[in-house]
Amino acid sequence: MTYYEARLKSLERWVTESKETTNFTYDLHPTNYAYLASFVAIVTGVSEETVSQYIGEVLNDEQLRTHVKAVTEGAAVEIRSESDAEARFARRVGWYAVVRATKPKVIVETGVDKGLGACVLCAALMANEREGFSGRYFGTDINPRAGWLLTGVYQTFGTMLYGDSLQSLTEFSETVHLFINDSDHSTEYERKEYELVKRKLTDRAVILGDNAHCNSELHDFSVRNNRQFLYWQEWPINHWYPGCGIGFSFRQSK
Repeated sequence: MTYYEARLKSLERWVTESKETTNFTYDLHPTNYAYLASFVAIVTGVSEETVSQYIGEVLNDEQLRTHVKAVTEGAAVEIRSESDAEARFARRVGWYAVVRATKPKVIVETGVDKGLGACVLCAALMANEREGFSGRYFGTDINPRAGWLLTGVYQTFGTMLYGDSLQSLTEFSETVHLFINDSDHSTEYERKEYELVKRKLTDRAVILGDNAHCNSELHDFSVRNNRQFLYWQEWPINHWYPGCGIGFSFRQSK
């Protein structure tokens, strides 16, 4: 029981304090953030110190936190009833760091849900633009309500594409620098997404599988296509959920 006592206490708090019934949000253990910085540094070829600074940026982004809280509290009742207003980014800080490190011109995310990740990605694009690197986010989701957090200044950096992601990817005409899979995590559907997007990727494009703990599709795709693969696991803090894992498929610069 010593392995589960803290998690069970977190579950008791969650039942009374949280409205989330899916896509749980939480903070991570400080050591987990440190390991994430090392992880992203290897994938991007940027120093661990610089990646740590990027992670610090998003963790201390009060504009982003205020935006999430305000939009959530002002949303329709059915949305507020299943969404926490406090912004907790978890593994999405890794998304942010990758965007800051690689300066992608085009980001595509499949599976947007409420749009917390979309806002994080657009916040990174905003920071990149201040440094002279422009970029654009495209999110796909079959749910016409998805992406409701992507408003205000963040919407100026992002576009929602509604419909089946396989169809959206087929019709997408731009070259992709960062692809994030976070939609249907069945093996067949995820495999189809990777096969569709690979012909649109730049040679150094990064693919991020947001739930790489669900199956081995991104690893297998990497092996088939002579790409490297790495996996990192979340350590949620003060939450009962065991966490997700993100995988990166990439080619290192020679």
